[in-house]
Amino acid sequence: MANSTEILFVLQGLNDASNKNAYFVFTLLVYLFTVFVNLTLIVTIVLNRILHEPMFIFLCSLCVNGIFGVSTFYPKVLVDFSSDVSVTPYNDCLAQMFGIYNYVFCEITMLSVMAYDRYVAICKPLNYHSIITPRKVMNLLIFTWLSSIFESVVVVGLVTRLPLCEFNIEKLYCTAWAVVKLSCVDTAINNIFGSILMVIHVSEALVIFFSYVNIVRASVRSHEERNKFMQTCLPHLISLANFSVAIVFDIMYARYGSTTSLHALRNFMSLEYLLVPPILNPLIYGLKMNQIRRRIFRICSRKVDTLK
Repeated sequence: MANSTEILFVLQGLNDASNKNAYFVFTLLVYLFTVFVNLTLIVTIVLNRILHEPMFIFLCSLCVNGIFGVSTFYPKVLVDFSSDVSVTPYNDCLAQMFGIYNYVFCEITMLSVMAYDRYVAICKPLNYHSIITPRKVMNLLIFTWLSSIFESVVVVGLVTRLPLCEFNIEKLYCTAWAVVKLSCVDTAINNIFGSILMVIHVSEALVIFFSYVNIVRASVRSHEERNKFMQTCLPHLISLANFSVAIVFDIMYARYGSTTSLHALRNFMSLEYLLVPPILNPLIYGLKMNQIRRRIFRICSRKVDTLK
């Protein structure tokens, strides 16, 4: 294979776009807004000791992952909008690939951890603090991030072993599957590891499913449990449904979709899980959870009072 530093991938997703200046401004505003709402939730949780509970700590980690995820995507797209041709060096492509996969894997695992936390809180409320201890919270966070990093390193490592025959990627960003399809050799090892990852994360989805089956059963027993479900579980379900559906659509479309379909449709289906959850998560949690909403309003009122 040629020296990897000499390889340039052409990202076809943006090369047909018109009026790039308008797209640049809109994308920049969305990126700044996404970082702002996530940082607002993180700062609110960190600065208020009353929010230093497992549920909010996991939510804080979810927002950190959201900022990480959009930061692996938006800066490169902004550069592409300001350029005539959308290209990316081989090593930059691998770095973006690592960041996006790490975001996806971490998001799935974190959502399953949050489902487990809500299961214990609603189905075993008397034992909650003895089960979800600070030590267990720390272990779950460490496991979530380290397992995501490990999976991403293996995915990228398996891609680097492949010699390439083509260099046109039919997306706005780099993914392992998009690069694997450009290979000149057999990619069975990549496909096997992809199947292993699918089994792992489908297992996590089953954990979430069974957790919520038990949560719904417990919630119908009393008015108090129903309120707890609406306040803490409904936002989680919205996040989970949005992310899961978008991921499934992107995987199915990338592997089985038609290359003759509209670029706009293909771009939207490949971007939804990257762009929407990082905005949606802090908004729905911040608006739905009374504890967070009150704290944000209190911080804002203090800022207003200091300006008077």
